[in-house]
Amino acid sequence: MHATPTSTARRPLVLGSTSRYRRELLQRLGLPFEVLASQVDETPLPGEAPAALAQRLALAKARAVAALRPQAIVIGSDQVADLHGQPLGKPGNHERATEQLRRMSGQTVRFETAVAVACADMGFERCERATVAVRFRTLDDATIERYLRAEQPYDCAGSAKSEGLGIALLERIDNDDPTALIGLPLIRTAHLLRQAGLELP
Repeated sequence: MHATPTSTARRPLVLGSTSRYRRELLQRLGLPFEVLASQVDETPLPGEAPAALAQRLALAKARAVAALRPQAIVIGSDQVADLHGQPLGKPGNHERATEQLRRMSGQTVRFETAVAVACADMGFERCERATVAVRFRTLDDATIERYLRAEQPYDCAGSAKSEGLGIALLERIDNDDPTALIGLPLIRTAHLLRQAGLELP
C-alpha cells in the first residue's frame, strides 16, 4: 500500500518490538512512543534469503501491531545476519553463540536490518532495508570465550554487540546508517516517519 498519508494529529507512535536496543535507539528521535510486542513467528521460510527474511518480518511485525492499533503509526523492525547467504539468528545460549563466532571468524558478515512503518487507518505501509558489512577478526577459542563470558550477547543476531565490547572482535564496519547494526536504522526510520506525516527535524 502506498496511500498518501492524511492528518496524523494525535496519532500515537508505537514500536512493535520489546527489544531494549530498539527502544533506546528510537528514544533518540525525541518522539513519545509506546511499546507493544508483535508476536510474530520469526521462523525462516524454506530457502528464504536473509535480506528477504528481514524485510518480511519487519513488515509482519508492523502489520500485526497496526491491526491491533489501527489509529497508530507503527514501527516494525528485524535484523538477520547473513553469512555467505545463510541466516544467523539470535543464538539464545552460550554454545550456539560460540559456534556462530567460530563460523564468523575472519569472515565478512552482512547484517540485514529492515524497518517498516504502517498505519492501518491511513492505508500507509512502507519498508526499507539497511545493509551493514562487518569484517570479523580471526578469533581463537580463548578470545571467543572471554568475550561471551564478559558480554553474554545471546539475544543478538550474530552473537556480538558492536555498541559494546563486541567492537573489539571486528576489523571493519561498512554502512550508510550507523544505528542499523544495533537494530534500528534511524536514518531510514526517520525518513519513513516523515513519509507517514510525522514532523521531525
